Amino acid sequence: STTTTTSTATTNAKANGASSSSSYSANQITVLSGLEPVRKRPGMYIGSTGPDGLHHLVYEVLDNSVDEALAGHASLISLDLHDDDDDPTANGGNCCTVSDDGRGIPTDLHPATQISALETVLTVLHAGGKFDNSNDGSGYKVSGGLHGVGISVVNALSEFVEVVVDRVREEGGDGDGNNQN
Repeated sequence: STTTTTSTATTNAKANGASSSSSYSANQITVLSGLEPVRKRPGMYIGSTGPDGLHHLVYEVLDNSVDEALAGHASLISLDLHDDDDDPTANGGNCCTVSDDGRGIPTDLHPATQISALETVLTVLHAGGKFDNSNDGSGYKVSGGLHGVGISVVNALSEFVEVVVDRVREEGGDGDGNNQN
């Protein structure tokens, strides 16, 4: 039972010289908020803090572009790996750039957070356009890249994140801020 397991764990901790308080109350419960849990226990979110974890972060960003293509909104995806310390876009190497010609992350005000949807998906865990698959509730009917951690975890665990959103194409522009109407 759970109680037996807990008792055994406590007994083992005492046997190993670990101190244990005889009282246990709500004061000893830690509540982490925002992206703090990700930074405190990254392995829970990406499985590893080694190369596999780094690859998981790259896949998260790349899969967002793949989902745009699967939804019929992108036809070009680019992944550039930077390892040159002299490359100013590489932020000291060990960096990647993912881009696509899709719709771009929405930048309008999110009704629940009262900040832009872009800032919301970058800073709030479990925020994204792939959770509600109904016709009106989601930006995606199918998703190949729903690993469950999302770009907020990539943001939390990265030294540097730059997001450039160009939604002008969506409104008839050429992607450089020039209207084609």
